[in-house]
Amino acid sequence: MKIAHLDGRAVLVLDGGVADVATASDGRFGPDPMSLYDDWDAFVTFAAGVTAPTGELDETKLGNPVPHPRQVFAIGLNYGKHAEESGMKLPEVPATFTKFPASLSGPFDDIEIVGSSIDWEVELVAVIGRRADRVAEADAWSYVAGLTVGQDISDRKLQFAAGAQFSLGKSRRGYGPMGPWLVTLDEFANPDDLALGCSVDGETVQDARTSDLVFGVPRLVAELSAVLPLLPGDVIFTGTPDGVGVARKPPRALQPGQVLETWIEGIGRMRNVCR
Repeated sequence: MKIAHLDGRAVLVLDGGVADVATASDGRFGPDPMSLYDDWDAFVTFAAGVTAPTGELDETKLGNPVPHPRQVFAIGLNYGKHAEESGMKLPEVPATFTKFPASLSGPFDDIEIVGSSIDWEVELVAVIGRRADRVAEADAWSYVAGLTVGQDISDRKLQFAAGAQFSLGKSRRGYGPMGPWLVTLDEFANPDDLALGCSVDGETVQDARTSDLVFGVPRLVAELSAVLPLLPGDVIFTGTPDGVGVARKPPRALQPGQVLETWIEGIGRMRNVCR
């Protein structure tokens, strides 16, 4: 199933339209997308039986499908070729930082260009559906509600200032577009192997597969939950492949007026205009 945040309300994306969750459930589940994770198993059971749309899908009104997670984890150097282009060795454990939740935005929101070092980073994003505490890697997928598309937009100057401050440099307002919706795992033939990429003004700048991840989603859930509990609705940006602007010769950065399009196989596509 596909779960979206349409015009401020949680909806199910169906053939021929959308079903408003609160309306279709007679109030059993509320309109806030984050409230669905409070009783995720019950919500999935309910949603499986919803087949009738209650409205139309207007993609221009889609927001971040996970607008207010309590924790946002992000992983660096998680593709071998990206580590190589960055001139760094592959880590032995996930290189983890956080994007502050207030930086997240929607799949069609504008990106504010601040300075001359704003970069793109397509990423698969996993969303936690059940409290995960000391989870074994073999069981980890069962704790994931679904997957969505993400961009870890990065202010490289701010990121590498003061001896490196990744979390701040990746958390300017709107620097975490996500969407266009959350797709549950039953929709994927193999959630460990999805094509992903992004383009700037129609030029493909990143093109890879998630099977190239050094630490896949199950390993990340296991590693992170060994340190602290992952909470329902938490978000994991799993890392970006090679092709980022800062590693190019000469380096490239996003400019006002450019259009950044981002996609992942089996999920969908985002379109963000730089302003």
